[in-house]
Amino acid sequence: MPPLGAKERAKLPDSAFAYIDSHGKRRLPIHDAAHVRNALARFSQVAFEDEGARDKARTRLLRAAKKHDIVPIGFVSAQLLPQRKLPKGQVTFLLTDIEGSTELLGRLDDRYAPLLADVRRLMRAAVRRAGGREVDARADDLFAVFERAPAALEAALAIQRAMHAGPWLDGIDVRVRIGVHSGRPTLTDTGYVGLSVHTAARICYAAHGGQIVVSSAARSAVLESLADGVRLRSLGAWRFRGLGEAEDLYQVEAADLPAEFPPLRSAERVKRKRSARSHAR
Repeated sequence: MPPLGAKERAKLPDSAFAYIDSHGKRRLPIHDAAHVRNALARFSQVAFEDEGARDKARTRLLRAAKKHDIVPIGFVSAQLLPQRKLPKGQVTFLLTDIEGSTELLGRLDDRYAPLLADVRRLMRAAVRRAGGREVDARADDLFAVFERAPAALEAALAIQRAMHAGPWLDGIDVRVRIGVHSGRPTLTDTGYVGLSVHTAARICYAAHGGQIVVSSAARSAVLESLADGVRLRSLGAWRFRGLGEAEDLYQVEAADLPAEFPPLRSAERVKRKRSARSHAR
């Protein structure tokens, strides 16, 4: 199929594209049969801003396929069941949450949505570069999964560096809390379930904006592959509501990121007798 020239592309209406992002960039032309087939083949390669945008683009594409009498063999099942593409077995979760999002919304009003879109774009780029997969994105949260724990840590550091670098609208300081945990969840038709999912969420929400907190399981999986200048500082043992065992937690530190934070939130510090020094590297 010959490439669509810039002039020809500019003449097409928005309805001739399956996906238009929040910045107005138009992707996946579907104005004729050849381009519909091409869009079906390339759909999984597009980095959509969120699942809502993916669903809308998928619907537009399937309507175009019907219009041009194209049977999208394999496309429907592959797209409607994205959980089949998620890794199974031992995985590492990364969860993020924007600190003070309610205050930001009140301050920015209708300018908050573009800010959130920019934040998610940077987060998703970091996750993709590290080889992770987005599981879910709701409100101000992002949930991603990695087959390798070091890749999750790489993405977490990249996200915090991007947030710290800015610049942001009106000089706002966007602060994101990140939790990282490794475990063996169950993958179902609706996504991941299991104690490891809840543990990862608790760790994330206990952290402060700008902070990366990892579990002992994640620490063990990344300790031998830490990048130069990156260390893990013990925060001690913490017990979360609804979870039986206390969890040893560690703060990820790097020279170019903030390192001083208040005690963790929404968790109870547990005193343990230890025969060796707190693990740190």
